[in-house]
Amino acid sequence: MEPREFFSRLWNDYIEITPQAKVIKRLFEKNDGRVINDHVAFRTFAGTPISLEYLEPLILSMGYQRQESYAFKAKKLRAFSFIHSQPELPKIFCSELLTEQLSQKAQGIISTYTQQIKTAPEDLSMFWSGRHWEMPSWQDYSELMAESEYGAWLLALGIRANHFTISVNHLSSTDSLQEVLNRVKAADFAINSVGGEIKGNPGILLEQAATMADRKAFVFAEGEAHEIPTCFYEFALRYPNAKGELYQGFVEANADKIFESTHAEQ
Repeated sequence: MEPREFFSRLWNDYIEITPQAKVIKRLFEKNDGRVINDHVAFRTFAGTPISLEYLEPLILSMGYQRQESYAFKAKKLRAFSFIHSQPELPKIFCSELLTEQLSQKAQGIISTYTQQIKTAPEDLSMFWSGRHWEMPSWQDYSELMAESEYGAWLLALGIRANHFTISVNHLSSTDSLQEVLNRVKAADFAINSVGGEIKGNPGILLEQAATMADRKAFVFAEGEAHEIPTCFYEFALRYPNAKGELYQGFVEANADKIFESTHAEQ
């Protein structure tokens, strides 16, 4: 599968549960024409048949290379970023929950479901394949949420794009992330305010911001429907380094706050 087809199919799955993204993209297309995607992100569980170790070869099969490794100790995550030799293709950020670092109770909840994984797709459709286990019980979801919001989100939603990202550098109408956010807020979308609406600064060569995730009702194992956060839309503005080249990496401190976009209590 060619990368462009991959991102097209990924986008179609993403907007099914993230309708805000379609609206926001159209908002910018009216003034800026084509909207360029800076990167997409995925979540998964370590130590399972869908771990980062399993997902990485699928990403590399599209001609990507591993770019950097990241650690989020408080959230018990690790992540890899990937970049393609064709600069117009989005970067990929893939993280995993280090389940062995969780409490025995949380590990038990996750294991109850990940043990149900029989066969996972051996091709790129893996990235929009959703859950490979039954919908969790509301009790399990809630108990895991108390320890790992990331884990609870993944338990309910499975493998899919957690967010797409508008590249502010490629907008023709503005080069200001704050102006981008003003337009998004004027359209009545909430912004992740953890650590401030804009995470990062020109000094670290990267500014990022994100909406709060959409919400959707899901029927949990007990048969009751509950509305939970799904996915969100991000915005990134990159700055040139000493060589005059736009910074292409990620910043752990920024990403740590972006993860909060799916938090129900924000």
